[in-house]
Amino acid sequence: MKNVGGIDRIVRIIAGIALLAVALVPSEFQTPWAWIGVIPLGTALIGWCPLYTVLGIRTCPVSADGSEAGESL
Repeated sequence: MKNVGGIDRIVRIIAGIALLAVALVPSEFQTPWAWIGVIPLGTALIGWCPLYTVLGIRTCPVSADGSEAGESL
């Protein structure tokens, strides 16, 4: 079940790409910690965040019948 909504996904994609760019592009800011950008990028691509599940957070809209918006039964 997805728990990451549209705007949240966009922010995660931008943050993930920015962090990975820091890791890949040689510069004075390059650090191994930038590889953590894989996490927000991955959660954005699959639409599910395990931390959101633990904390009970959901940024994905839910329709009146309880299914995710845009999901057909």
